[in-house]
Formats: sequence, C-alpha cells, structure tokens
Amino acid sequence: MNNINILLFYKFVEVENPSDFVEKHLAFCKKLKIFGKVLVGKEGINGSISGTKEQTEKYKEKLREDKKFSDIIFKEEIGRSSPFTKMSVRDRDEIIRMGKKIDMNNVGKYISPKEFLSLYDREDKNLIILDARNDYEWKVGKFKNSITPNIKTFREFPKFVESIKNKKDKKIVMYCTGGIRCEKASSYMIQQGFNDVRQLHGGIISFCQKFPNTVWDGKCFVFDKRLVSNINEDGGLISECLLCNSSCDLYRNCKNKKCDKFVIMCLDCEKKMNACCTDNCLREFRKQCSEKSFLKQGRRMSLVN
Repeated sequence: MNNINILLFYKFVEVENPSDFVEKHLAFCKKLKIFGKVLVGKEGINGSISGTKEQTEKYKEKLREDKKFSDIIFKEEIGRSSPFTKMSVRDRDEIIRMGKKIDMNNVGKYISPKEFLSLYDREDKNLIILDARNDYEWKVGKFKNSITPNIKTFREFPKFVESIKNKKDKKIVMYCTGGIRCEKASSYMIQQGFNDVRQLHGGIISFCQKFPNTVWDGKCFVFDKRLVSNINEDGGLISECLLCNSSCDLYRNCKNKKCDKFVIMCLDCEKKMNACCTDNCLREFRKQCSEKSFLKQGRRMSLVN
C-alpha cells in the first residue's frame, strides 16, 4: 500500500471574493482527485487535504501561484490511508470561528520549536504555557505543565480569557495543533490587555516532528477520520476510558442521538454499552431503535395494503 501525504495549512489574508475562489478551487481539487476540507473566507484560508506525493506537490504549487498564498506554510504528515472520504471547499464568515471582531494585523510573537523546548530548561514562575484547544483535544495529549482550558469549542475561548484576566502581566506562550487558533487567540488576548503573548510557530505537529519524545505527552487529536495522530515515537497514552478507566485514546460519539457526546471509550465498553456513554443513554438508544423499527414496520404494512 502506498503512503498518503496529508497537508495542514492556513493563512490569514484578505480574500476579496471568497465564493468565486471556492468555486474555482473546488474544481481544481476535483480535477487533481484529492480529498480533504478547505474553508475560505474574507479573512483567509484554512484547510487540510490528502493525496499522493505527486498530487500534494501539485496542490502546493497551484495554491502558491496566487500571490496571496505565495508564502503559505504547509505542515505535512504521512499516513497509510486517506483521512478524508470526499473533497469539500466552503465559504465561511470565519475560517476559524470565535465570533469576535479581531485585528489579525496584531498577533502574538512567534517562537520556534527550539525556543519553545528551551522554556522547559528554565524555572520561570512568570511563564504560562497555554493550550488553545478544546478539552476533548488536550485530554489525549498536551505539553507538560501546560494550562488546559475547560472549553468545548473555540467560541468559548473569550470566556476562558475572562477567567484569567488577573494574569495579564504573565508571559503567555500559546500552542495549538497547527497554529491557526493561536493566531486568532493571541490577537484577542492582546486586545484584552495581556502584555506578553507569544505562540508556538507551526503548532504541535511541527514541534513533534523536530523534537519527538521530549516535552509532549500522549497523542494529538486531529479533525479528520483518524481523530488521533501518533506524533510521538513512543505513542504513550494519557487518557482513560470514560466507563472503565482503562488506558485508551479511542473517541466515539454516544449513540443516543439526544446526547451525541464525544467520549473516550475502549472497545470492550463500546461493545457492552452499544457505544452509549451512560446507562440512561443506553436505555434511550434502545428506545430510539424500537421506535425506528416500529416506523419501518408501519411503512412496510402500508405498502402491502
């Protein structure tokens, strides 16, 4: 089986006519026969695509032909199969949604992976290493000694910032998967009066490719069908099954449609609970299955009559 190249990329830059760009870009991606998801808005582009080495090189070349994206940086991973099943290019108001008016011309200073690693050699009580991701992401992996916000979506990040407003004089060093959330989050924190805000250039993926098995614990959550990427050679687990507390990094959506919670669940518990996260959800799921079966039976009877 041939390896699959996976690209992760973004850039905040003015796009005058996003809908026109979307139409042309989708046509190119389909012609190239790649898979992935790309979001385009007036504030820029945010995407991830997969294909063969030849296909991804052609994609990079094509995107960089546009002067707006000539210096765009691609984070690259190698997989055994495509993490996407189709190609999607969509127009969005925000390429990473926070729901706040942000001046993207004033963002946190970049620090290199090497500079980030060196922070762990110092005893700086004024330093805060801040994870800008959602809780279900950092539960399977995070940098050592980092602060991890209890947020479900990036839209909740401003509320978290409000909770740490007494730390405006601290040195804040932020990180996220590929860097895009740190761009917007650091800019927001600067607007809120934080004095020293920096961000890990290239994010978690770039850091672990350069310095594996150092200060990263666990694995990395990714927004494709892989869900979890093993970015460290040792592949250690830091998360546990919600139900039995065994070491686990498998994510599942609760089968109860009224819950649909994103939970870590081992294969044994998934089988035992029909992928439901609680006994109540299991009962509700069985009820939903019975109702669905009854409706199907009713439709069959009506066709017979």
